[in-house]
Amino acid sequence: MKKLLGLSIILALSGCSNSEFEAPKTSDLPEGVTLVEQVLPKEGTTVIPYQKYTLENGLTVILSPDHSDPLVHVDVTYHVGSAREEIGKSGFAHFFEHMMFQGSENVGDQQHFKIITEAGGTLNGTTNRDRTNYFETVPANQLEKMLWLESDRMGFLIDAVSQKKFEIQRSTVKNERGQNYDNRPYGLIYERMGEALFPQGHPYSWQTIGYVEDLDRVDVNDLKAFFLRWYGPNNAVITIGGDLDSKQTLEWVSKYFGSIPRGPEVENAPKQPVTLTENRYITLEDRIQQPMVMIGWPTTYRGEETEASLDMLATLLGNGKTSLLYQELVKTGKVVDAGAFHDCAELSCTLYVYAMTDSGDNNSLATAYTEVMDVLEKFDKEGVSKEDLAEVQGSAEAGAIFGLQSVSGKVSQLASNETFYGQPNQLEKQLTELKAVTPEKVSQAFDNYIADKYKVTLSVVPKGKTQLQVKAPNFITPKRELPEYQKIGEGDLEVRKAVDDFDRSIMPQPSKAVTAKTPDIYRAKLQNDIEILGTEAIETPTIQLQIAIPAGNRYVVRGKEGLAELTAAMMEEGTIERSAEDIQKELDKLGSSVSFNTGSYTTTISIASLTKNIDQTLAIVNDMLFAPAFKEADFERLKKQAMEGLVYDHQKPSWLASQATREILFGGTIFERSPDGTLDSVKGLTIEDVKQFYKNNYTPVGTQVVSVGDITKSDLVSKLSFLANWQGKAPQLLAPQQLPKLDKQKIYVIDKPNAPQSVIRFVRQGMPYDATGELYQTQLANFNLGGNFNSRINQNLREDKGYTYGAGGYLMGNKEIGMSIFYAQVRADVTLESIKEFITEMKQFETDGMTMDELNFMRLAVGQQDALKYETPSQKANLLGKILTYSLDEDFIDEQNELIATLGRNELNALATKWFDPTEYQIIVIGDEKSLMPKLKTLGLPIELLTPNK
Repeated sequence: MKKLLGLSIILALSGCSNSEFEAPKTSDLPEGVTLVEQVLPKEGTTVIPYQKYTLENGLTVILSPDHSDPLVHVDVTYHVGSAREEIGKSGFAHFFEHMMFQGSENVGDQQHFKIITEAGGTLNGTTNRDRTNYFETVPANQLEKMLWLESDRMGFLIDAVSQKKFEIQRSTVKNERGQNYDNRPYGLIYERMGEALFPQGHPYSWQTIGYVEDLDRVDVNDLKAFFLRWYGPNNAVITIGGDLDSKQTLEWVSKYFGSIPRGPEVENAPKQPVTLTENRYITLEDRIQQPMVMIGWPTTYRGEETEASLDMLATLLGNGKTSLLYQELVKTGKVVDAGAFHDCAELSCTLYVYAMTDSGDNNSLATAYTEVMDVLEKFDKEGVSKEDLAEVQGSAEAGAIFGLQSVSGKVSQLASNETFYGQPNQLEKQLTELKAVTPEKVSQAFDNYIADKYKVTLSVVPKGKTQLQVKAPNFITPKRELPEYQKIGEGDLEVRKAVDDFDRSIMPQPSKAVTAKTPDIYRAKLQNDIEILGTEAIETPTIQLQIAIPAGNRYVVRGKEGLAELTAAMMEEGTIERSAEDIQKELDKLGSSVSFNTGSYTTTISIASLTKNIDQTLAIVNDMLFAPAFKEADFERLKKQAMEGLVYDHQKPSWLASQATREILFGGTIFERSPDGTLDSVKGLTIEDVKQFYKNNYTPVGTQVVSVGDITKSDLVSKLSFLANWQGKAPQLLAPQQLPKLDKQKIYVIDKPNAPQSVIRFVRQGMPYDATGELYQTQLANFNLGGNFNSRINQNLREDKGYTYGAGGYLMGNKEIGMSIFYAQVRADVTLESIKEFITEMKQFETDGMTMDELNFMRLAVGQQDALKYETPSQKANLLGKILTYSLDEDFIDEQNELIATLGRNELNALATKWFDPTEYQIIVIGDEKSLMPKLKTLGLPIELLTPNK
């Protein structure tokens, strides 16, 4: 099995000559470009083919040609993260990531996102402790433009960084912290753990998001200095993969990046693993109902020889149903959730173990802590068997290979390895290290880092319930000792200027047009009329199947909400002949996965397998589908977990907003229900309900199969013979629903006391799904109002006002209903102002519609996305699934493209008038009622306090 996994990348290249991957001749290289090495496909090895070059200014360039799809992925990684920040200037690396999207000398304000979106591409940037990367995936003909964009912000950013942009992005970063940390349940866990695990001043003692007080005390010149110190070409790696010509690409790289001056020299930071001198206990009081204990042990650093053993240790302890923590604590019902993971970074790593108790009265974390430590003691005594280790190794290895199915996955791997190891070709080495882990090495890692070693234990408890903590805190985060702030003047900045022999202000135009490779689709039917829609994909020797059964939430009767999801969960709990653990172990050995997932109308069995192992994998599916065990003990455990899952989700502002939307728009109908159910409905479910739902709804009548992978139509039909003999009756007919009529606009307020942010939603009943009708056309009309980063709403609330981390709107529909929703999560103090801005933007768009420039932007942006739509097996499967679900013509995408090209401004603006009138929308606000209510009353609308049905 492992040989198969190891060869999967090479097998993907079968039929290709090495000439496709070879570097240009030395004589053909641009001046100043040096070939360092190239790695070509070689049978029996696991590599991603690439070429590595350097420019005279120190820039490292990696090319990885892949002509399977007409797209390219560009990644620029700078070896700077929050670990490079100075004391008192935390959050700078992440802050600067935001600034890199705000325009440069030759790219206008807010144009970076717009240019790439208009090109039919996607883009983003991420920052962690050790690096910052910027990346985009675009049609292959847009590559030169991407290199122009990335080079302009590498070499020509400083003069475009203004105090105004600085202030706006400072507000945006604060909003991001509020949304993802301060206003999220358990959101401050890692900040507290980092402060306790690492000594003050250690580069990992603060989080990448930083502290607000640090952001507040600096100005734009501090940020410019940070850029000048770290954003030189000699501290960067540009990695390009996809449908590229190496010679041409190098000429472009040399042209656009070659003149950028080298930055200050950068040395690798010293490794800084930490050693604790005592057991530390800390407590976080949070707006939660389920207490949680998290324990962290300092370990090693990335790339050190014991890293792989520690990774396997964490997996064995707490990853999946076969792990020790799951078996001993979760399956026995002692805790709601438990797990372990090894968080390994460049300078230092930490092994974490956690357990979450229920929301009842007997949920002391002291008990949970003792139970966790008992599990670790058991592991210490018994160790791990070769068989158990081999299973998790096989699963990890399969995950590494499947993660390379996209060009972006390959590029990310190459870029990361070059940044941290100076060598892109690490995949085979990493897999070799993984295979070399033995039970003895795992036990040695446990002894060296966990057994009787000092650790940090964090108790997360509901506010005011410190009696539930593991122990009283013996460690308090010391007051931060910040150096006196030294203001940086313009004259203190050592600005480096590039000198070009061409006009950089002229944006390159696309090269020849690309043609999207839509998959060739075949249809088939089994003898019991199960429909099959498939396509062959031979880039990797893998198969992905989706079996959609008419057993979705819509088929659940009133009062039994949550039954479809609980039934799906029970389908994974073993069969008459095999336990869930036996099944998982066998799947791990095969490198396969099988899961049951519930949607509105279907329960889908998702299957991923190596082609070689498809027969064994389908034999397991056969057993799971037709011989579920349905044991009472499993049911009671899963029911309890489902109820605790509801408690967990109900704490999230996003869930409250979604449930409020359902109740307001569809109150009194079946559509007001949460798909997960309520605490009362789930509590009332029985194992007999599950058996009856299975009997009534797990039926071949209406079942559909999607296949994407390395298998022919005839082979697939043959291997699905176990489905062909399936007999059953048609599922129940769905009773049509009479939707409520909402005449009067109201503001619905959901109280979340002391919330630092407010969730705002404008909601309206919409249209059922269509691929080319009014819903689709209205989605096109919305593109410039709320449907992309450069939309009017996001530009207003995020980029102009700094009220939010993100705002927008969307229209969605299923077989029966639809919704139109505009949304944002904003600073609590600007809730009223944000609502007014929504109303202004929607009203203006409803009245005046889009401009001709916006129409052209939409046509280009949406019309050129096809090259990116069908790259991965998952993308292809989603396309085929949509065709089956909604009985679409196979050429519906051609019809969409025709609409994009021909729909006029008048037609789209008429839809905007019909659908974007703000007075037709109900307004939902989730936040601190006490402070919000007086302000909201000034809008002159009826206000109703709402408590969503939980």
